[in-house]
Amino acid sequence: MSNSDNMRDTVYYHYSPTYKYSLGLEAVKDDYFNTDYSYLRFTYLIDRKNTSYSQRNLYFQSGLNSKGFNNNFYGIHGDWETRRWFIGFGYKKISHDSIDYEDKFIQFGLAPYLGEYGDFHTWIMVKSKKNSLSENWSTFPVLKFLRVIFN
Repeated sequence: MSNSDNMRDTVYYHYSPTYKYSLGLEAVKDDYFNTDYSYLRFTYLIDRKNTSYSQRNLYFQSGLNSKGFNNNFYGIHGDWETRRWFIGFGYKKISHDSIDYEDKFIQFGLAPYLGEYGDFHTWIMVKSKKNSLSENWSTFPVLKFLRVIFN
């Protein structure tokens, strides 16, 4: 997965041994602090509720920075989705050297077509983010592509 916003560009790869958690590595080009680093990431599914029409998820997330243990993050993010609609949110507390700050976001999405389980899926989204360093909201489009296969 890759992300780009007004503060950083990232590439994130993760592996999920089970649906309950994932381990990953994220490479970050930080434009705000003018530095590059990596995170060793851990994400844990706190709660999931499936209905016949929708699913909601709540996750704990954390990361240790390659620049040292004082550089890390933790937070939560969640979502609710049907096969057509998506809404999500997130909160992250980031420690970066001597500065701590917060990131938060809200996201809305629409699937332009409905696929079956195991198909390639596409989401067209709008995401709004704010962090406590700039105190400004930034809103931008997001395209999400995924294909989930469990044996």
